[in-house]
Amino acid sequence: MENPLLPDDEPLTEIVPTRGFAALQFREIWDYRELLRFLAERDLKVRYKQTLLGAAWAIIQPLFTMIVFTLFFGKLGRMPSDGLPYSVFSYTALVPWTFFATNLTMASNSLVNNSHLLTKVYFPRILIPLASVLPSLVDFALAFLVLVGMVAFHGIVPTANLAWLPLFLLMAAAASVGAGLWLAALNVQFRDVRYAVPFLLQFWLFITPVAYPSSLLREPWKTLYGLNPMAGVVEGFRWSLLGLRGGPGPLVWASALAALLLLASGLLYFRRMERTFADTV
Repeated sequence: MENPLLPDDEPLTEIVPTRGFAALQFREIWDYRELLRFLAERDLKVRYKQTLLGAAWAIIQPLFTMIVFTLFFGKLGRMPSDGLPYSVFSYTALVPWTFFATNLTMASNSLVNNSHLLTKVYFPRILIPLASVLPSLVDFALAFLVLVGMVAFHGIVPTANLAWLPLFLLMAAAASVGAGLWLAALNVQFRDVRYAVPFLLQFWLFITPVAYPSSLLREPWKTLYGLNPMAGVVEGFRWSLLGLRGGPGPLVWASALAALLLLASGLLYFRRMERTFADTV
């Protein structure tokens, strides 16, 4: 039976949700790039607003952690450091780790902290956790300047391996964004997530070779250890910056694959749950 309310020559359009990577709508994200820049700049300004030390906190956190690690692991525990001064050995790992941890923490809480935006206007919700990357990069740059000074002070001359450093930073960004998207979507439904993130990061820190070298492990356990994406990032930073011989090997490839899988699964899960954010938050 024909519907009398519809003209005979009016075509019907059926709207169905997209599936797979088509649901990510990368073109839409690009169209909203100015909003992404605005959100990133806003987060960067708010982070250190009305703070006494301002952006110096980006340096203080990894620097003081390095001092503690050097005292307890380096001096008292006599932890091996691949023949390098333990302070440089640990700080080289803490710089990418702090970038990862800060980015993950900000991304996981981003949707709940911006709930007023989710319920008022439409835009790709994924822009909110993605906007946390730029402020974390600024913090990374400040901490990295201190690392350059430490490397120069100890007379360590970087080699051509330095050209690989941006790729390891990209791995850290992919891992933090992927995990952050998972946690941001879960945090909308389960507010316990914001309390679980600090415990997760503490556990993740100690299963990452920040305070100790991965050379303590033997194959095949070392390659399996690379399933932790930050293990390859940390070892990659040390290899590219400190002139260590050889290469991280299969550990880095395993970590790169883990970071890509984490990012892809986080993107898909976030877009799947996106339609419920406004009603749940």
